[in-house]
Amino acid sequence: MLRRTRPLRGPRSPGRRRARQLLPAGILAVLVAASVSWPTTREGAAALAPGEVRVATWNMCGVRQWNCQDTGDGSRKVRALERLAGVDGVRVFLLQEVCAGDLAAARSRLGSNWHSTFTAYVHRDAHNRGTAVRCAAHGQGTAGIAILASSPLSRVTAVPAQQPSAGLRRGIICATAAVHRLRVCNAHLSLPGSDPAHPGWEFRDDQLESLMGAADGRTVFGGDLNSAPPSARNRSGWIWPRGFFRRFQECDQASPSSRGGRATLASGHKVDYLFTALPRTGCSVHDTGASDHYALVLRTKTG
Repeated sequence: MLRRTRPLRGPRSPGRRRARQLLPAGILAVLVAASVSWPTTREGAAALAPGEVRVATWNMCGVRQWNCQDTGDGSRKVRALERLAGVDGVRVFLLQEVCAGDLAAARSRLGSNWHSTFTAYVHRDAHNRGTAVRCAAHGQGTAGIAILASSPLSRVTAVPAQQPSAGLRRGIICATAAVHRLRVCNAHLSLPGSDPAHPGWEFRDDQLESLMGAADGRTVFGGDLNSAPPSARNRSGWIWPRGFFRRFQECDQASPSSRGGRATLASGHKVDYLFTALPRTGCSVHDTGASDHYALVLRTKTG
């Protein structure tokens, strides 16, 4: 159900690069990273035990016009994906702000056993006309969210969720990676103030409900949720449905009562998450040097 919030001040950038654009006032100070016992160093693919898989979520900051011009070109971002796969053993990626051209290049470089699915961002005007968001660099095509995996992808679905009537629509997609006996769902949630027709409306609560509703006991889901972890001081903490952090645990969740995690943004905030009901065996955060978001890598047992 859409809920009205107090009016937000000032325009919001779709790229949401600065801290003051990330979250409503009053919750920026509550994002204190919690320490956990998961390994923080890079672990090679050889460290994976039988029946384990590593899943990463990474906002690639590939849309240069969204204040991403200082995060490197497409080839730099593709090399970062190669390193995460080749050195860190990631076998499934949930990607946001990825250019279709970079996705195709990464898939080609990683090899023929890698597959992907992609959904473009759409900007709707006041007359409900939709236009796909294009990456600024020549030949990069449209921008959107993607799932990239070392497995054929089946049962690819777009998850219905409340979206702004005007402005930027991001989305949620799910797919099954049969080789890894795993279903994954990738989400990029709407920022507060995303709908110029209704600037006080909050969409994230409905979108989180839809995301969790698409998951079962063998799903890893998350992405760039554009939200701080719930806490007593977070005035937007009410957006989180009850099943998060309880039925499904977060990659960096240190205990059943923990709601924090390490920063996933260069600004020191956590907005990127991976949830699952499967056994978690590790969680790490990687500065790729090619985005203002860090890659969050979950190690989980699927066998």
